[in-house]
Amino acid sequence: MYLKGLIVGIATFLLIGIFHPIVIKAEYYFTKKVWPVFLVCGIVFLAVSLFISNVSLSCISAVCGITWLWGIGELFEQEERVRKGWFPKNPKREYPKEANTANAEYGKN
Repeated sequence: MYLKGLIVGIATFLLIGIFHPIVIKAEYYFTKKVWPVFLVCGIVFLAVSLFISNVSLSCISAVCGITWLWGIGELFEQEERVRKGWFPKNPKREYPKEANTANAEYGKN
């Protein structure tokens, strides 16, 4: 029996689950400006995956790298979720004043 695919699948599932709160906390404490850290981590994990001879570990490293890179987009989307009120704002941080876009949209045809 070959378990490599199952192992990589479980690891992928766990990485996605782990990164959800990482993105939320990173945006909460550091804002989206932390995205370069996500970029560097993603590139490092992808580069490391090229030099690992074990197929399962190489795949898991690559999945981790892609997850870091995917997290960059999620950071920007998380900021939008916070703006919409779906997630709490950090009370220690100043947020830009929001223009009243609802009234502006009614004037458009």
